[in-house]
Amino acid sequence: MVEELKLNPNSSRDEKYSEIYPQIKSIVGGETDTIANLANVAAIIKETFEFLWVGFYLVKDKELVLGPFQGPLACTRIGFGKGVCGTAWKEKKTVIVPDVELFPGHIACSSKSRSEIVVPLFNAKKEVWAVLDLDSAKVSDFTKMDELNLEKILKLISKP
Repeated sequence: MVEELKLNPNSSRDEKYSEIYPQIKSIVGGETDTIANLANVAAIIKETFEFLWVGFYLVKDKELVLGPFQGPLACTRIGFGKGVCGTAWKEKKTVIVPDVELFPGHIACSSKSRSEIVVPLFNAKKEVWAVLDLDSAKVSDFTKMDELNLEKILKLISKP
């Protein structure tokens, strides 16, 4: 039986990351299926922070293909180096975009998206095998604090 998230409603965003980290660690630690883990991580982040969209894109045949997500309809495929997701994949680093309307080549899957953070996931060979994409309806909603916490969470998810 899965327990509901235990969160303090008065917590700051940073405190919420600290609260969900051990819960995510417990959930993914006992599960070997990658897709199941990605789905649960997306659900936990979406439920905790109420971002517009939270999901994963998986590297398949030289493009990113939509994986588990929470939120409105999403783009299905993204090319290498295209948009924020493709840029994070190409550069092999987290990309924070304070205002997506100012990002050259931004791929608008939703007109409600105003800011975005994309965090790559690496395998043992230091290759990107997926990216986590978070969209917010607020401008400048993501900071270095989000980057550090999301990178820490994603280290819990291993690629077979």
